Amino acid sequence: MTEVAAGTRVVPTIAALRATLAERRAGGASVALVPTMGALHDGHLALVRRARELADVVVVSIFVNPLQFGPGEDLARYPRSLDADVAALTALGVDTVFAPHVDEMYPRGGAGGTTVHAGPIGSRYEGASRPGHFDGMLTVVAKLFGIVLPDVAVFGQKDAQQVFLVSRMVADLDLPVRIETVPIVREPDGLARSSRNRYLDAEQRRAALVLVESLRAADAAASAGPSELLAEGVAAFGDHDGVTLDYFVVVDPDTLLPVPDDYRGRALVLVAALVGSTRLIDNAFVEIG
Repeated sequence: MTEVAAGTRVVPTIAALRATLAERRAGGASVALVPTMGALHDGHLALVRRARELADVVVVSIFVNPLQFGPGEDLARYPRSLDADVAALTALGVDTVFAPHVDEMYPRGGAGGTTVHAGPIGSRYEGASRPGHFDGMLTVVAKLFGIVLPDVAVFGQKDAQQVFLVSRMVADLDLPVRIETVPIVREPDGLARSSRNRYLDAEQRRAALVLVESLRAADAAASAGPSELLAEGVAAFGDHDGVTLDYFVVVDPDTLLPVPDDYRGRALVLVAALVGSTRLIDNAFVEIG
């Protein structure tokens, strides 16, 4: 266990983390968990700030989970910046950083062990383009819940399908943790903050704005109904060189299923695209009708 300025502990093992948290709980402290894969940006830090408002002790996990990366994805090049991440978390007064090695989390190998199945929604949208991604994500989140035993766990709205599936897992498996969702943190020009934004060169960074532009176009057309909303959102992509639209869908926030054309009320628009070789996602709530 490593001590860091302002009392932040960097803990690499499950046993050490459990011992640390048991001591705090014995004193009556509540615990919040913020699961991350590191390469922290302002979006992550917004989750941490919210966690500090919700509990006495904040645990931030930093673990690049191999189970949620498919063949050809960016596991090897996914940014890793533990020292900088810990410094940022220390400045926010985080109590504990849980930074385990892969062998600590999957001592018998993750792919051949027990995993969580995300169900039908896990095979849609991001799950259709990244088979197995959500099974891997839910597996590591379930493990973190079992290790940390948090009273509350904080997630970001940018990964809307992830939040939906985590919330459903908690409800379906009767896990004693409350899920708190924090709104998307955006750059001044509207681009959603993401660890993958650092992969973009200057031209790609400008092109990436089409994601948020498509959501704005969809919102402007929402009063006309789902079909018009979808048409305007997709049309925003036009002929953007180097940008490939994966999906643009409007779903019911309560089911994450596509809405019928006569749907009226609050809906969620999900979009994903490749900008060069970098996969970006975004979403926004709209009021239809």
